[in-house]
Amino acid sequence: MNKIKDNRDYMKFRWFFTSSGKLVVGGKSDELNERVLREYLNPKYVVCHTSEPGSPFMIIVSYKIDKKDIEEAAIFCACFSKQWKFGKKIISIDIFKRGQIHKLKSMKTGTFGVKGKVEKIQVKPELALVIQKGKIRAVPKNTREEIICRIIPGNLKKEEACSKILKIIKDKYHLPISKDEIMAAIPSDNLDVK
Repeated sequence: MNKIKDNRDYMKFRWFFTSSGKLVVGGKSDELNERVLREYLNPKYVVCHTSEPGSPFMIIVSYKIDKKDIEEAAIFCACFSKQWKFGKKIISIDIFKRGQIHKLKSMKTGTFGVKGKVEKIQVKPELALVIQKGKIRAVPKNTREEIICRIIPGNLKKEEACSKILKIIKDKYHLPISKDEIMAAIPSDNLDVK
């Protein structure tokens, strides 16, 4: 079983908690994709990745998960993928186990292969901005937390979306959230804030 050294170690990755409280972690870059797969080694953990290249590997860090946990992790994966940036309304996600992933020496950083059966699901990319574990997070909208705003694919640059979100947080919630925290939580470009 994989042991997390510190219960906040996951915060160095892209992360959120599902509506049933399961931790989902993923890479923010090719290098962090490598690290997340090295640190969360349990072969039975479920992993999500877009069917097309260009997304983080998202790992559900739990043995006991249900269909809703998988769907939420898949949505999160889709929203931080290249397909989000391309404005796709529906994104195909591959679902498999951590133990199916393999790496050849010839594969570039952040790239892996998957052996065996892969389940595919289609998801609509849409997030809700909430506070989880005292941090601002963009998570699938099936959240238990109060929703500050919704984030969907659109035409705003990340910087513009961040300014709009910061205004909502300051005007309505009066929370001491920094621009950097919001920038770290939301997808890159081509967004809209509702």
